Amino acid sequence: MGFALKNQVFLLCVMVLLLAVLCYSEDTFTRSRATYYGSPDCYGTPSGACGFREFGRTVNDGSVAGVSRLFRNGTGCGACYQVRCTTPQYCADEGVNIVVTDYGEGDKTDFILSPRAYAKLARPNVVSQLFSYGVVDIEYRRISCKYSGYNLMFKVDENSNYPSYLAIVLMYVAGKNDITAVELWQEDFQQWMAMRRAYGAVWDLANPPSGPIKLRFQVSGSSGIKWVKSKNDLPGDWKAGAAYDSYIQLT
Repeated sequence: MGFALKNQVFLLCVMVLLLAVLCYSEDTFTRSRATYYGSPDCYGTPSGACGFREFGRTVNDGSVAGVSRLFRNGTGCGACYQVRCTTPQYCADEGVNIVVTDYGEGDKTDFILSPRAYAKLARPNVVSQLFSYGVVDIEYRRISCKYSGYNLMFKVDENSNYPSYLAIVLMYVAGKNDITAVELWQEDFQQWMAMRRAYGAVWDLANPPSGPIKLRFQVSGSSGIKWVKSKNDLPGDWKAGAAYDSYIQLT
């Protein structure tokens, strides 16, 4: 009886500790630094390392950022973060929610924000003072991406060359999810074939199968790692620059 009771107490303590760790990791901010880059219209850049092009310039109303270690060899592309600076007289309480669209290194910074995003760090009427700092102390945490009215999309990259070379870029990855692998179905061999992460959020394959192409994505997130199949095939006459809806709603 005594041994069983000790085991139950031990298990209860472990569960409490695990719950505490989960809550801590979900809500805790990490301290770092942030700066901003020049942009004539204060939006993002269409030439970022994630390969998003125009999506990377305008997504999230231009509140985007380049990151260094959070880039994770491209896996971090499309991740969302809450960033807030920590100088009380200048900084807004909630800060800004950003989408990662680029890679960039600054002066011991984790974020290089678009001017539009950097301005949202500041309290009203002190934006210019915050910009004069150039680099500010911040704290950040990862948050869920939310795209009202959008499913996961795959766009045929402009560098694709029908029918010999196919590259796709994945957009509107909702939730706190990373796309860690992409595969397409080879009907002739009745098996899935891995696409290569070319860079950022761009996946490619030379000599893709002809005809409609089935795709599936390996998703890593808070619910673990799983494969999800697109509910919409890439058409057999796919065209560079065209975007297609997967009809998958990630959460």
